[in-house]
Amino acid sequence: MGSAPLIRPLLLDLPSFIQMATLVFDIETAALPLESFDEMQREYLFREAARLTDQSAREKREQELGEQLSLYPVTARVLCIAMLNAETARGQVLFTAEDYEPESDEEAEVQFIPCVSEDEMLAAFWDVARHYESVATFNGRCFDVPFIYLRSAILNVPITRKDWLGYRYQTVPHCDLAEQLTFYCVSGRDGAARRFNLDFYCKVFGIPSPKTAEVNGSSIRSLLDAGADRQIAEYCLRDVKATVQLYHIWRERLAGIK
Repeated sequence: MGSAPLIRPLLLDLPSFIQMATLVFDIETAALPLESFDEMQREYLFREAARLTDQSAREKREQELGEQLSLYPVTARVLCIAMLNAETARGQVLFTAEDYEPESDEEAEVQFIPCVSEDEMLAAFWDVARHYESVATFNGRCFDVPFIYLRSAILNVPITRKDWLGYRYQTVPHCDLAEQLTFYCVSGRDGAARRFNLDFYCKVFGIPSPKTAEVNGSSIRSLLDAGADRQIAEYCLRDVKATVQLYHIWRERLAGIK
């Protein structure tokens, strides 16, 4: 495999006031192979299932626990990071791929950039992130940000923005739309402001849903096994495009920001 193409940070050639725009991003993850863990770690991960005496119930719980491993940065890796400038809709999609062809269209609004490893991808992301004053995510406070923080720490990749999990009730530098649309879970799990997923909010607000019958979050593992790295990257980008639209609706209709 050849070396990855040079990854250029977004907006470095634009005026400084534009560089203060908002970066919207999303990640896709996948569980590490079980062989990555020693015997004691594997016992710990599946201990809950091992306690069950019924074999069918134990096997079912083992499968469930195995599927959940993709949710934790100590048992999973980042496959893809899609990011867009909320004001210009220009951006990049970084993804790991064993075989790839470098992008030829450098003028495209969104560049798909294959990386040879997870740590290279994370380093490229942090190189972009340091040029933005704020970020917006959907559920990023609970998932995306702590995930990439810990994966970066595990892989010893320098983190250029360590303030995205600061004071929860500020929308700068981090606006988590899942919290904004629930008013910080003001009504609890079942109240008027209960949390819904991105697909549901998109349909309610008239935004094309990033989910399709063929590709959704549950199909990432099968796509990965099939070597469909670019397809995963395109799915991640659709999530970010939908988040950008939802972010502008929140700014105009709820936050009152023009």
